[in-house]
Amino acid sequence: MSHYRLKRLKQMTRNGLLRVSVIACGIMANAEERVDYQAEAIFTAGSGDFAPYYIASNRHGVLTQSDNALLRLEATRSMDLSKRFSYGYGAELLSGYSDKVAYQRYDSSSAAFSTHEEGPAAVGLRQLYGEVKYRGVFLTVGMKNHQSALLNYSLSSGDIVESGNARPIPEVRIGFVDFQDIPFTQGWVQIQGEVAYGKLADNDWLKDHYNYYDWHINLGALYHYKRCYFRSNPRQPFSVTFGMQTAGQFGGTTYVYANGVETKRYEGRAGIKDFFNMFLPRQQSGSSFFEGNTLGSWDFVARYRFNDGSLLKAYVQKPWEDGSGIGWMNGFDGVWGIEYASPTSDAIVSGAVVEYIDFTNQSGPIHWSPGDSPGTSITNNATGADAYYNNFQYNSYMYYGMSIGTPFLPSPIYNTDGYLAFIDSRVRGFHVGVAGRIGNVGYRLLGGYRKGWGDGKAPTATTRHDTSLMAEATYTVPSTPALELKAQLGLDRGNMFGDNFGACVTVAYRGALSFGRNELK
Repeated sequence: MSHYRLKRLKQMTRNGLLRVSVIACGIMANAEERVDYQAEAIFTAGSGDFAPYYIASNRHGVLTQSDNALLRLEATRSMDLSKRFSYGYGAELLSGYSDKVAYQRYDSSSAAFSTHEEGPAAVGLRQLYGEVKYRGVFLTVGMKNHQSALLNYSLSSGDIVESGNARPIPEVRIGFVDFQDIPFTQGWVQIQGEVAYGKLADNDWLKDHYNYYDWHINLGALYHYKRCYFRSNPRQPFSVTFGMQTAGQFGGTTYVYANGVETKRYEGRAGIKDFFNMFLPRQQSGSSFFEGNTLGSWDFVARYRFNDGSLLKAYVQKPWEDGSGIGWMNGFDGVWGIEYASPTSDAIVSGAVVEYIDFTNQSGPIHWSPGDSPGTSITNNATGADAYYNNFQYNSYMYYGMSIGTPFLPSPIYNTDGYLAFIDSRVRGFHVGVAGRIGNVGYRLLGGYRKGWGDGKAPTATTRHDTSLMAEATYTVPSTPALELKAQLGLDRGNMFGDNFGACVTVAYRGALSFGRNELK
């Protein structure tokens, strides 16, 4: 090798090493792990057995009882959506005192009912998850809070399928991080979708709260969720979002009781084929039924953005649990709403929601299928006895007693007779939410009225009703912006939740910790 070439090679090597060293030092200088943390002290007191409706609802099942003294600790590392590859993780711990509520249970040996007190555990792990993303696709494993993809979480009455009302379910979830442009549409049509499989982990809660007298109890069920939304160009003043979301329960073992005696037992299937059938239901051989319990909603949102940046939305969620619901044959059933959003978060009115909610148009109590009575000469069908969120084999659509869907239908946790179903699934009413800021104080006002007629299988002779209100004020300490004080007053009136008054005070401190910084530059 000539002297010139040898000299040139050494120079290239030195330059290459220099570039590698500079890059490595830059990475070391910027390699920083940021973990956001939050500590909350929560104190509640009330006149009833349970916290007022609006204080308890849509907060991931953190509060249910009337009197509490709790400490909530949370730490999260959020994914960086600006990077091609990123990861995140989080954990949440809830501990402290919560009072207990007396539930009824049947004792077959004495042929009588007795009461026993039940309440949340003194220490509970609420969230624990890890997640990764590559480009526009994410994967999450563990227990992570989810809420409505389309409705305003803090102001709406709640999403029909996943509202954020119940605790997070241990699951594996994969999907698009956000809406993604569909190729060849030049950004005029976008898609967003998610698929999840999980394991319902509330067996102990179910066994502790069930009355062992009537209805049924399912233990060990699996959970499935999916959705697919399409959206027109969001950069335009007018944009439309349309799609469907579904959820289901399958697997597990169901024990059926009648008058305190176990009469039937179902073994749910949970093989590989059943996972596939939950994702893409198919007719079972010799049967017109599908395995598992499936429900969902058609979702539609029309949004208009004004020149000043404010938004006006009109939306509807149409529930379904069978073909009539999918075909929009159940009248006005659904959530019909209008939402206003200010361009600034510190406006006197930063957001407002008005909703009409109707679940009263499913079929009536009469049900007749010739296949249920072999040898009958009556061949006509009368497909009735439907009930939103309830199922003949699986537990109602709840987790730890709280509705996974909208809390506007009173959750089974309120049934102190130990009946694990939605008593009022035929409900109609309205809901209003307003939020804003006046000086250093943020506020939120929620209110609503509902009337219930029982459910489609067991309608009630008389109606039940409820009027609920909540006022919330949040103050951020100017000298310590990480410190936040919040006060809530809630009121329930009627025979659905009972006459109830309560208050909640929260003291929260938020901050961030940084790890792995190397000052070498």
